[in-house]
Amino acid sequence: MTTTKLDLSRLKCPLPALKTRKALKSLAPGDVLEVLCTDPLSIIDIPALIQETGDRVEIARRSEQEIVFVIVKA
Repeated sequence: MTTTKLDLSRLKCPLPALKTRKALKSLAPGDVLEVLCTDPLSIIDIPALIQETGDRVEIARRSEQEIVFVIVKA
């Protein structure tokens, strides 16, 4: 199991979801993807993407400036 960090700060919708999808394709089952976003719409887009892919997502940290998602590849 490996952890990959993906800094998507300053990217606007739909780029955070698209880049997250691309990064997930390269992971093995059980690997973790930690995604940093600053776009407020990512709070909707990333969980919707993960619902499609069947992976598991948690919001590790959320503030007015950033959101950190922890995604476990199914």
